[in-house]
Amino acid sequence: MPKDYYSILGVPRNATQEEIKRAYRKLAMQYHPDRNKGNKEAEEKFKEINEAYAVLSDPEKRKLYDQFGSAEFERRYTQEDIFKDFDFENIFSDLGIDLSSFFRKGKRGRKIYTFDLGDLFENLFRTTFQEEPYSPFGEVFETYQIEVPITLEESIKGAEKEVFIPGTYESIRVKIPAGVKDGQILKLKKKSGQKVREYYLKISIQLPKGVRIEDGNLYMEKEVPLTTLYLGGEIEITTPDGRRVKTKVPSLTKPGAKLRLKGLGLSNGTSRGDLFVILQPLMPGRLTPEQKDLLEKLKALGL
Repeated sequence: MPKDYYSILGVPRNATQEEIKRAYRKLAMQYHPDRNKGNKEAEEKFKEINEAYAVLSDPEKRKLYDQFGSAEFERRYTQEDIFKDFDFENIFSDLGIDLSSFFRKGKRGRKIYTFDLGDLFENLFRTTFQEEPYSPFGEVFETYQIEVPITLEESIKGAEKEVFIPGTYESIRVKIPAGVKDGQILKLKKKSGQKVREYYLKISIQLPKGVRIEDGNLYMEKEVPLTTLYLGGEIEITTPDGRRVKTKVPSLTKPGAKLRLKGLGLSNGTSRGDLFVILQPLMPGRLTPEQKDLLEKLKALGL
């Protein structure tokens, strides 16, 4: 269920930053783990109010939350995104929590202090934060794992997609190669100055209703009139990659029979699988008197 951060802190949507801060501190003191030892409900509430404050106390995150709404915000932003750049030291020191053990000096004597969120997230938020890799050349690495939904047609033909980077206003253009598989990870690296971003893009193929993939072959259902199944005939099929193909249906074809269209499945780089069309009878919503009369005569003839 989407989280209403304003309700969690008990403030109106037009609350000022000072009002949000006061509400947070009051609730944080009330549900502080030291004051509620062994109280799981208070522990969960403490996590909720910290998450709500991490978003609403940051003008940029708050703007995105208000813009996208609760459900879309949660889909786009992970816990790591939410707590990125959150000033834990200042806030938690007000509540009597010592965070000195969570700080360490930068490598090679650089006067940099990096906040290690691992233990804190493990204890308070039941999640993990991966430390950015260190480079002897002074580069700063950022790693993003992003799910990229694509259509079946895009997976067959390839495409170029605009992918939004979680927790930012930024996006990148990504080329999706033809024949990409569901669940496949595409790795992309971009460098700007000393900042290096690595993107791990997980492909998620959104299949149309009635379509499935098995070993590079495509299976799709196609409704045809009962008369075509009995008498045979020619039908037109729109393939998942948008092509229109005509094929023949033999007479006395049983419902559920498969027509095989060679080479119209998915590509594995060297060859393509097949498309299997599963024929199902097209049942009318209602019968006209003439249709009913004809069916009664066919019934009398043993059909």
